[in-house]
Amino acid sequence: MNSIWNAIIDWLHRIGLHPDPDTVERAGSAVVDSATHAAQAVGQAASGMDMASLLALAAALGWARGFRLYLVVFVVGALGALGWIDLPGGLHVLEHPLLLMASGGLLFTEFFADKIPGVDSLWDMFQSVLRIPAGAALAAGVFGADNATMATVAALMGGTLAATSQAAKTTTRALINTSPEPFSNVGASLAEDTAAVGAVWLALANPAGFAVVLVLAVIAMWLVTWMLWRFLKAAIRKLRGWMAATTPPDIDLPKT
Repeated sequence: MNSIWNAIIDWLHRIGLHPDPDTVERAGSAVVDSATHAAQAVGQAASGMDMASLLALAAALGWARGFRLYLVVFVVGALGALGWIDLPGGLHVLEHPLLLMASGGLLFTEFFADKIPGVDSLWDMFQSVLRIPAGAALAAGVFGADNATMATVAALMGGTLAATSQAAKTTTRALINTSPEPFSNVGASLAEDTAAVGAVWLALANPAGFAVVLVLAVIAMWLVTWMLWRFLKAAIRKLRGWMAATTPPDIDLPKT
C-alpha cells in the first residue's frame, strides 16, 4: 500500500502540488475505509435478497444498461468477485476473470468515447443495438433458469427500462452536441456514470427507495424525450424552410 501512496505523491509533485506525505496517506486510507464499509453494508443487504430486492436489482441493471453497457457489467462482476456482495446464481458469470477483463477494457473505451462530441454519437449508434437486449438479458439473469416466469418478467422490465434510458440519452446528446463547447458533453457523461453506479448501489442498499427514484427518473426521461423530440422536429422544419427560401428559383430559358 505504501508504494501506491508514493506513486500518488510523485504524481502530485509532477503537476506542481506538494502535499505532506502523511496527510495524503491518511486521506487515502480514510477513503479506502469508507468505500470498504459502504461495500460491506451493501453486501449485507444483498446477502438476504427477497423478491422485492431481486426485482429492484433487475430493474437497476436494465435501466442503467440503457446508457452504460459495460460499466454495469464490470461493477457488478467486480463486487461479486471481491466478495462484497453475493450475486444471484444467474449473475455469477459476471465474476469470471476473462469477462471482467473484457468488460473492463470496453469500459475504459466507453468512458472516453462517450465524452468526445461527435464520437459519442457514433459510439451510441453502434451500441444501441446491444443495450436493450443486454438490459433484458442481465435483468433476467437475476432470477436465472430456476424461475422462468420471473426471469421472463424481469427480461421484459429490463428491456423496457433500457429502451427508455437509451431514448432519453440519445435525444439529450443530440441536443447537447449542437453546442460547440465540450464541457456540457463531459458533464452529461459524468452524470450518466454516476447515475449508473448509484442505481445499482441504491437497488442493493434500499430497494424501496430505489423504486421511488426509478419511477420519478422514468417519468422525467419520458417528458424530456418528448419535449426534446418536439424541439428537434421543429428545428428541422425551420431549417428546411430556410433552405427552401434561400434556394434560387429555376430560370426557364426561352426556346429557340
